[in-house]
Amino acid sequence: MLKEKLKEYNIILASQSPRRQAFFKELGLDFEIRLKPVKEEYPPRLTHFEISNYLAQLKALPFKDELQPNDILITSDTIVWNDNTALGKPEDVDEAVSILKSLSDTTHEVITSVCFTMTDYEKTLHNITKVTFKALLDDEIDYYIKTYKPFDKAGAYGIQDWIGQIGVTKIEGSYFNVMGLPVHLVHKTLNSIADLK
Repeated sequence: MLKEKLKEYNIILASQSPRRQAFFKELGLDFEIRLKPVKEEYPPRLTHFEISNYLAQLKALPFKDELQPNDILITSDTIVWNDNTALGKPEDVDEAVSILKSLSDTTHEVITSVCFTMTDYEKTLHNITKVTFKALLDDEIDYYIKTYKPFDKAGAYGIQDWIGQIGVTKIEGSYFNVMGLPVHLVHKTLNSIADLK
């Protein structure tokens, strides 16, 4: 199993997301959490998955000088791409309302990038899932924001929350990717890293 294959490595997850941490626990992996502040800004010329790739790589930079040869650092970023615009985390209630209204009765893309960094290896991958929302009522949007406070979520929603249960009518691709981690790709990549030895 993967845990046995990675026993000589120290996996570092640089994410404060409880959802990503839960995924790693469910994979049965031993890992530690290390956090360093990063200003999540990107050049305006970037578009689509270039943005999430850039941000995932940016989050790895503060750790590079301290990595040991057996460390595998994992950083990640998720954006919502709708109408040729990248939607991040809402800063306040008004922005959350505006974002959810823009997603109402449309199909958007959720893009998650994951960067694997070692002293002599770096790989960044991304995954795209298409999500379709029904026409959301103003009362539903207001209730969701007031009750669930989705200010830590790209696109102002969590698909696992109430809004996903009542609002999402179609999904194409990985459900877990929408939650913040393409778990199948992480598992595959860690296997390939273990096989490098």
